[in-house]
Amino acid sequence: MRKEECFYLGKIAKKFSFKGEVLIYLDTDEPELYENLESVFVDHNKHLVPFFIETSSLHKNDFLRVRFEDVSTEEEADALVGNGVYLPLTMLPKLTGNKFYFHEVIGFEIEDQRLGVFGKITSINDSSAQPLFEVLNGEVEILVPMIDHFLVKIDRENKKVIMNLPEGLVEMYL
Repeated sequence: MRKEECFYLGKIAKKFSFKGEVLIYLDTDEPELYENLESVFVDHNKHLVPFFIETSSLHKNDFLRVRFEDVSTEEEADALVGNGVYLPLTMLPKLTGNKFYFHEVIGFEIEDQRLGVFGKITSINDSSAQPLFEVLNGEVEILVPMIDHFLVKIDRENKKVIMNLPEGLVEMYL
């Protein structure tokens, strides 16, 4: 399994018991969706390695207490601490309406109700306080704030993000 085919679920935060159990921090708003997993992929030495789950239960809201098959000592569990945990993209719950996953809109055209289509979304910058669509218009990169108030519609069928942007936001780049 390649990382491009997966989504980041969280990371192995710490050991939990002397029998090899670990706590996985779940980076999600709905941890209960991931309580009964059969397996996960663990990023180990830059490779995704499948780990099968013997038992798991939610722990303090956003942690999953897990006992992996073939991990039965503190030392084995210790070797996993700090590693990312991934699941296949096919396991993401389907979103509808104007909710979307960042990876889902890469390659979509972006359209302003006033200006029409002004580029293609190449990536999403979520390293700042406000996530931004990175849009390519020819050779020009345009940064568009991902603000719910500006978002009119996610048109999955036509691969478009339709927005109602303030006048001048796009024009200042062109």
